[in-house]
Amino acid sequence: MNKKMNYSGRAVACFNEGFSCSQAILSTFGEELNLDKNTAMKIADGFGGGMGRMALTCGAVTGAFMVIGVKYGRISADDREAKQKTTQLVRKFTKKFKEKNKTIVCKELMECDISTEEGFKQAKEHNLISTLCPKFVADAVEILEEIL
Repeated sequence: MNKKMNYSGRAVACFNEGFSCSQAILSTFGEELNLDKNTAMKIADGFGGGMGRMALTCGAVTGAFMVIGVKYGRISADDREAKQKTTQLVRKFTKKFKEKNKTIVCKELMECDISTEEGFKQAKEHNLISTLCPKFVADAVEILEEIL
């Protein structure tokens, strides 16, 4: 199995186990970036469901931003090169994700607002989370592998 299939498969499997899309992304790439799985899971936990199930920026997207930050982010306030590289890659990722999915906003991707009780119920009844989100997770992995 090639590396691409491995990352995508691992991330989707993690999501299907019941973890959030953001956790699936960060934990899948974390080991390679010297970030242990438990720490990655904890960091990313609040970002699922469009950040705390507020249906804002998709958790697969925020998870990808975290991966970019862990790999290229600055640790010195005056490291302009790292800041520029991180910003450039976040924007590149966003552009490519929008090309595939038209938006990075959870409620637009899901075509319902899971931040509301009614919207969350609708998503559950129509299996939107289990049918749509794995694609967004796989898309995020594919884009990360392309740009990193």
